[in-house]
Amino acid sequence: MKIAIFTDTFAPQINGVTKNLNRLLNYFSVQGIEYLLFAPESESRTESIFEKNVVRLKSMNFFLYPELKFTLPNYLKIRSKLIKFNPDLFHLITPFNIGLTGLYAARQSDSPIVASYHTNFNQYLDYYNINFLEKAAWKYLRWFHDQALRNYCPSEETRKELAEKNFINLDIWGRGIDSNLFSPEHRDSKLIKKHGLEDKISILYVGRIAREKNLSLLMDSFKSLNQKYSRKIKLIITGDGPELKSLKKEAPDNVIFTGFKKGRDLSQIYASADIFAFPSVTETYGNVIIEAMASGLPVVAITAGGVKENLLNRYNGLAVKENDSAEFSSQLEQLIINDHLRDALAHNARRYALEQSWDHVFESLDKSYQQVIDDYTRVYGRAVSKNII
Repeated sequence: MKIAIFTDTFAPQINGVTKNLNRLLNYFSVQGIEYLLFAPESESRTESIFEKNVVRLKSMNFFLYPELKFTLPNYLKIRSKLIKFNPDLFHLITPFNIGLTGLYAARQSDSPIVASYHTNFNQYLDYYNINFLEKAAWKYLRWFHDQALRNYCPSEETRKELAEKNFINLDIWGRGIDSNLFSPEHRDSKLIKKHGLEDKISILYVGRIAREKNLSLLMDSFKSLNQKYSRKIKLIITGDGPELKSLKKEAPDNVIFTGFKKGRDLSQIYASADIFAFPSVTETYGNVIIEAMASGLPVVAITAGGVKENLLNRYNGLAVKENDSAEFSSQLEQLIINDHLRDALAHNARRYALEQSWDHVFESLDKSYQQVIDDYTRVYGRAVSKNII
């Protein structure tokens, strides 16, 4: 099986989509599945084990979101690579310029198409005050995804939302966790001492520092808790993004900014904290939720979007039903003052995460790919890449 993948975001960019893509490519390599991935060029790109199978396309920063890339794909270059590779299936990861080019190439070659839906775009439009584009955005997204024989959603909640918007061919491509990388065993006494956490309850956020992550609510909640517990608590914020500078300006003294972390360094930060706080309401899944649970942290999060899939109230965390800083503070406070509750939810969080396997997730996706190829071939016959024009 040969898969052509088109994405407008990839390493070294760090987000949920790129992390999952890296895991998928690793699975392809282990299973001997051939792939060719088209992605934006990046000035800070470093070579990786996947790079030999990646076609980089010239790009520039997107004016609304500097860390995203705007690409003007060189179609002659793409066409040449596709003819040589001769893919069995096109997987469109994003619906932007590179994804659109992949759609065009697939249709020109009469090849089967699958697509992914990763981002809650309408809520992003709200956060960036351009929600007047919402109607047009949904119309475009429906048109784009209507071309695919499968549209993979990261959660059942997302699938339901898209079904209500009249999207078709919806399926689930779930998420898993590496329970060895993210584990309570990585708790690090040196890290705890470095940040002065020995006698504190530490509340952790991991993710992009961006407006759509709703970090103003987390900061307001923490400031409220500080009125009673300033000597007992610390907030750790791990990540980077366009709002980092402004967030630092409003942060009280007991907030620690670690910057972006990955690999073992990230695992140690998770495992060395006590509570995971996640205020975002724009997640289609929320990878960091399951990473925190695997690390043995109870989660306090707003039950919006894909977060509902994994946050089981009073089992592996505490759910906040409204986008309200007072309720968020109240749920955090329960875990600050009640050691028994915090420990019980932490135990259950780890137990729950152990049941989420990446192997199962990718095996299901592999079977779905093969079914799409087989069904398409049975109806239309084998696509021939040299038809790409």
